[in-house]
Amino acid sequence: MNTRCSVLLFLIALTALLSCKNNDNVFPKVVSSYLNVVNASPDVLNFYLNGTRLNNTSSIYPAGQSFYITVPAGSEDYEFKKAGSSIILFRIPLNLKDTVNNSLYVINGSTGSTFSTIDSLYKDTIPTDTQIRFANASSDAGLLDVFVGDTVNFKSRAFKTSSVFLKTGSGQKNVKIYQTGAAIPKVDTTITFEPGRIYTLFSKGLINGKGTAAFGVGIAINY
Repeated sequence: MNTRCSVLLFLIALTALLSCKNNDNVFPKVVSSYLNVVNASPDVLNFYLNGTRLNNTSSIYPAGQSFYITVPAGSEDYEFKKAGSSIILFRIPLNLKDTVNNSLYVINGSTGSTFSTIDSLYKDTIPTDTQIRFANASSDAGLLDVFVGDTVNFKSRAFKTSSVFLKTGSGQKNVKIYQTGAAIPKVDTTITFEPGRIYTLFSKGLINGKGTAAFGVGIAINY
């Protein structure tokens, strides 16, 4: 009797083990990344993966963003279309790592003018502080110098590059953007930064552009 019971228990345990192993094959680990599309172009855009629109809440307006959307990690081709159009404006291949925040800057209707960043977001331990970085998304502006209040500045930022996040106080701050070496700013405005937030300032448009293509500054919220 004891022998029969031992054999029966062994068979039950073996069946359970094989069942778990089979379930591992049926339910593989899902790896995901997070993508924030920042629209530095003059067009209203939507973006897609395998024919499915990802920014479902709203189209992405000029100087707007999608905020972080969960997407598959690994290599994928993303498609962009103007709002209301079925024609693919361009495709961009991305290879995204698991559980990483990424930003993709769209500048005009071509793959070559986009660029992406890996966003290392660290929540500030001081609730009154904020963090700010700058990305140059203006193709004809050359090197840019950016000043945020009296404490933060970004020098000689080239097109398609982004700085690190710098810590500063929150509140209303004067923001100036110069072409490097120039005495007169191309942008001179005031922006209010909320405490505890993480922001990306980005240039957009062309130096002599008009309307939504005019040179200016946008602000994206990373946290």
